[in-house]
Amino acid sequence: MKDSQANIQPNEETSVIGNIGIHNKPAHKKTRTLRFGGAAILALGSIALATQNAQALSPLAIVNGITSSGGVGVSKDILYGDQPSQDLDIYYPKPLAQAMKSQSTINTSYPMVVFVHGGSWESGNKEQYAFVGQSLAKAGYVTAVINYRKAPEHVYPDYVKDAAQAIAWSIENATSLHADPSRLAVMGHSAGAFNAVAAVANEDFLAPYGIKPIDIATVIGIAGPYSYDFRKFSSATAFGPNATPDEVMPDRQIKGAQPPYLLLTAEKDKIVHATNTIKMTEAFKEAGVTVETGEIEGASHATSIGAMAPPLRWVNDVRAQVLTYLDKTLK
Repeated sequence: MKDSQANIQPNEETSVIGNIGIHNKPAHKKTRTLRFGGAAILALGSIALATQNAQALSPLAIVNGITSSGGVGVSKDILYGDQPSQDLDIYYPKPLAQAMKSQSTINTSYPMVVFVHGGSWESGNKEQYAFVGQSLAKAGYVTAVINYRKAPEHVYPDYVKDAAQAIAWSIENATSLHADPSRLAVMGHSAGAFNAVAAVANEDFLAPYGIKPIDIATVIGIAGPYSYDFRKFSSATAFGPNATPDEVMPDRQIKGAQPPYLLLTAEKDKIVHATNTIKMTEAFKEAGVTVETGEIEGASHATSIGAMAPPLRWVNDVRAQVLTYLDKTLK
């Protein structure tokens, strides 16, 4: 990881502003491109357009369909590893995107967020959560929205290892992305909250990259299943036939000095019960970790992330809670 960095090179000929090349990747991997543009280029301006652009009509397609890019920049499909699904998209705040496009001198260093999506460890992808990257970039955060390997082909701890590798990549490449590695937060929803918390709470996941949990400024988990007996549910296929809760649940795997955490629950969540956050909070406090909690009033499991999209902020206050905490912690 120490030799890997992101290099931005202008390339006006193809209407692409630059290329991001990652060192130490297999030669057969194609170069990824850094794309910018206004609403006509980056925004998914309608539900029909969202559906046409790659995914069947779904709640996430609808959310992305009504979420304008707001002038933020995005670079797509950047590799953080050499396995399938080990890639991410980077979203840039509008002022940074404009400065990069015009090749202006950039003296500002932005805080950064790494977002890990949910989907019961079996489904979902970074494209479906573009609205999260756009939302956080609009608020002034360089944001990485990551993919990771999925069950049943990949069971615990593969997807947690992927989250840790993406976090490490983001820290190592933050400066090249005009972000401040000392002001980097990790955020996840549902299964992604499990991945995010598990990857940081147990220092063993970050250790291979020379990174410690306290190198991360903070972690935000939204509606995460941190403490349950997966053997009683269909999600058992994500953990392997011989795994036990004591071996894998994050509330039982806290190791090393920790950053502060924010754990949010959804008031009307029928999928992930609040007991998960209660037990995770208790475990953190017993370990001497600073942890804040909050409830998203009126939110279901789905809307606890869907309302991160600015056009849906009237649905509940998850975006306001997240941004208030990030502004306090990172800015």
